[in-house]
Amino acid sequence: MGKVALEGIEFHAYHGAYPEESILGNRFTLDLELETDFKAAMLQDELSATVDYSKLYQLIKARMDVKVKLLEHLGHMIVSDILEAYPQTKQVRLTLKKHGPALGGLVKYSAVQIQYPEDYA
Repeated sequence: MGKVALEGIEFHAYHGAYPEESILGNRFTLDLELETDFKAAMLQDELSATVDYSKLYQLIKARMDVKVKLLEHLGHMIVSDILEAYPQTKQVRLTLKKHGPALGGLVKYSAVQIQYPEDYA
């Protein structure tokens, strides 16, 4: 088993429970770590034997373009998309941050962390 990671992925998106969030949008960052078997890629030097980072980014970007209210739901949908595209994935750790959330005061970010399979038991 090995780990594949993408860190600090940034998006401007329109997620949130409050009406102004879906109009103004916000900055989001995402950190992702997958545990998967990429032994074949180590030996064969073939992209098809591992997780394609470009495809992984496109999966996340497509999901970020669909408005939702909750970070928890958004994170779950991203994990589901990853597991569908890469069923050989054994573990996923995703941290999703919304910068400057509309909470009535100065807050650097709100965040959720989702772990598969632990949070899915």
